[in-house]
Amino acid sequence: MMKNFSLKAVILGVIVAAWGCNGGPRGELVGSPNRINYSDPAPKGMVWVPSGVMHMGASDQDIRNAGDVKNRVVQMLGFWMDATEITNSEYRQYIDWIRDSSAHSLLGNYKDLDDGSQRIDWRKKLNWNDEELQDAMLAYFVPASESIWGKKEFDNNKLVYNYKSFDFEAMVKNPNQARSSFKREFNVKAYPDTTVWMKMFSYSYNEPITHQYFWYKAFDNYPVVGVNWFQANAFCDWRSKYWRNYRSSKKLYLEGNFKLPTEEQWEWAARGGRSQSPYPWGGPYIVNKKGCYLANFKPNRGNYGADGGLYTVRADAYWPNDYGLYNMSGNAAEWTMSPYVSNAYGFVADINPGVKLKTKDTDPQWYKRKTVRGGSWRDVAYYLQVSSRDYEFADTAKAYIGFRTITQQVAPSLTNKRPGKK
Repeated sequence: MMKNFSLKAVILGVIVAAWGCNGGPRGELVGSPNRINYSDPAPKGMVWVPSGVMHMGASDQDIRNAGDVKNRVVQMLGFWMDATEITNSEYRQYIDWIRDSSAHSLLGNYKDLDDGSQRIDWRKKLNWNDEELQDAMLAYFVPASESIWGKKEFDNNKLVYNYKSFDFEAMVKNPNQARSSFKREFNVKAYPDTTVWMKMFSYSYNEPITHQYFWYKAFDNYPVVGVNWFQANAFCDWRSKYWRNYRSSKKLYLEGNFKLPTEEQWEWAARGGRSQSPYPWGGPYIVNKKGCYLANFKPNRGNYGADGGLYTVRADAYWPNDYGLYNMSGNAAEWTMSPYVSNAYGFVADINPGVKLKTKDTDPQWYKRKTVRGGSWRDVAYYLQVSSRDYEFADTAKAYIGFRTITQQVAPSLTNKRPGKK
């Protein structure tokens, strides 16, 4: 202990000598002292996916004969990923925030900041039985005359999340243009389409699950579904700002935002460090030695309940893969950031690969396909393979598609050390 104390005293003496007693660096190169406190953030509910080499592509026969899973070797950077799909409970936190922020805005509940801007004053409580609040939010209510209950009800379908972002790729290519020309604004309906349970299944009685799945407490830890690609991205933006605002208030550094994974990142995480295995648990079988199914899918000739779940199951059901990720195969298929380009595996980069495709409203519909991975409760075993690729249109919500998010810290990825561990 004395040696450590002596060493610290010597180091402190060197720093003081270099910096000077008068608070200045005395002409020496000592680095910038005015830095925000840094601590490796480990977001709750996320697990670390390390850097490594991935043999991506088909691990078994391509039964579709689509030719879109070409084998190649790539280097992947590490990232944090949600251990489970985003759940109904987690998504409702986002919905509640939009509802409450809308109410605060209409009531004028703001506080002035030092830089002259304003921010919602969350310390003020909302009483939803208050007539003033209900009058201010009148446009968000279904009138009593239109309600089957004989009283007005809050219409969640009117909740919209507004956010702005920058097109950084275009900004890099056009550095002389004003920043404002790269600003993009989005207005996205926030509430999931709970009617997908009825839209998707003709001649099937699914009204009970339509009414209960998103709000009933028994489904809190089930994956949110009925969310399209645009809604998933809007959620990522909200989560990033929610996390950033907290850390900024504590004067803590923040690296990276939350976003959907690219399909290559998704595949790397799903493999769990197992090279060329068909499933997250290895394989080649979809049952363990006791004959129990290892995921929620469509087994046999359609005995949906044989694996323990008729529709979806809890987001943390079944055993996780070796990275600690649950249900990377089955349960709910998952949106990725990537557009579906059939020959993408033939031309992506060897380091941290990924494909982007900008679309316009006038582009043909097939331009707007987004890659969906992992298979779901309604899919056969082939789509549970970590290499299987599928797609859906970005503006389409389904009862079997959810999502999970990632956030990337590049510095620990380069040394392949899990953030927060010494």
